[in-house]
Amino acid sequence: MGRLKPAAVAVAGGLGLATVVTVPIALTARPSGAAGMPVMRAAQTTKKTSARPTRHTTTPKPPSHTPTPKTTPTPTPTPAPTVTKTVAPPQRCDVANGYPASGMTAAPYPQLMLDFTDVWPLTRGEGVKVAIVDSGVDTSHPQLPSIDTYDVTNTDKRDCNGHGTMVAGIIAAQDQRSSHVPFLGVAPKVQLISVKAATQDTDNPPRPVAEGIRRAADLGADVINVSITLANYSFLKSAVEYAQHKGALVVAAAGNIDTTKKTTEQELYPASYDGVISVGAVGSDGKVADFTDTKSRVSVVAPGVDVNSTWPHDSYASRPGTSFAAPYVTATAALIKAYHPSLTAAQIKHRIEVTADGRTSVGSGAGILNPLRAVTAVLPEENGQAGTATVKPKPVAIVTAEHKDTFSRTVALSFVGGALGIAGAVVAGGIIIPAGRRRNWRPGRRTPSSEREETG
Repeated sequence: MGRLKPAAVAVAGGLGLATVVTVPIALTARPSGAAGMPVMRAAQTTKKTSARPTRHTTTPKPPSHTPTPKTTPTPTPTPAPTVTKTVAPPQRCDVANGYPASGMTAAPYPQLMLDFTDVWPLTRGEGVKVAIVDSGVDTSHPQLPSIDTYDVTNTDKRDCNGHGTMVAGIIAAQDQRSSHVPFLGVAPKVQLISVKAATQDTDNPPRPVAEGIRRAADLGADVINVSITLANYSFLKSAVEYAQHKGALVVAAAGNIDTTKKTTEQELYPASYDGVISVGAVGSDGKVADFTDTKSRVSVVAPGVDVNSTWPHDSYASRPGTSFAAPYVTATAALIKAYHPSLTAAQIKHRIEVTADGRTSVGSGAGILNPLRAVTAVLPEENGQAGTATVKPKPVAIVTAEHKDTFSRTVALSFVGGALGIAGAVVAGGIIIPAGRRRNWRPGRRTPSSEREETG
């Protein structure tokens, strides 16, 4: 130590003093954690510059453990409440096969009675959306067009009943006469929408039907066919009014009743609601079917006895019912909408009623549907007044026939020989009138009983 230069001694002494002063401060004021690092730096300086050991140069040991930083535990997320959706059990789908297309050898009588193909040069229903609220539709049938399908029954979209597939065929079956299929749909160019709201022929729950009508309206349907009858429910009426508010025309079957229980008839819905076209049924003879519910308000009648149409499994079937009369009116409404796109639902309803043929009788409404007149008639009252007038059809005799074949042949020939018929009437008048005068207008033959019933 005595050989050191004064400057060196001074430096060393100063460092030593710094060490002596610093270490006690570190020992008395050291906090836990990283604040002890200045002590370590001071010890390193002393070791490098001091030539003599000192008891004050002992470096304190660093903490023997690494402090664990504070962490906030991640809370366990609360599971979302489980919503249990009621799903109906799978529907049994074993609908029986119908008959093949080859089983129809001639055009069914409704086509001859209504002559709706006379409208086709003008329109086939292009651009019109028609919804079928029913039992679903077998979309695989080769005579049906592309169909948008929906289900509100929580089962599936299949038609396991056949009812909806028949309705779809009457409305829009494609023209396959070139393939020897004589059956035709009334408006083959419409856009079909199937809303499955029923799973059986009768006793279907009412709420899916109401929901189906609302769904059809939300999908933009111009015309909604409801071949289902129910009692009066406030939510059903509300659904119909909702569809009407959206501009849709609702067409519904008037309903079928047990012919042995005519006294039990009651108003059925949605057919009896205001603004709905209620459809009764007639047979090939033009008579109102015995099963038509005449307590329901009937707007018009259409073929509904032994009606042929498409059926599941690429087949066809024949069934009676106002259910199958309604789609003839639905399809005619679509033809009107396509040809007169600016008409409202009320105006279309008015057209169908004031252009119908037939006599006024219980259950016949304004008469038999006439598609050609409904589409082409010029109605002056449509200048803002259509749909408000009370329809009072003129009493006109309904065309009758002894049986289907005679009716079909008579209707087909009536258009070909119309001019000859007029000329023949003039000639016949010149012969019959003088003869009648000679007999003092006594009948020359006895009137058959079948004719007496028809005119009575």
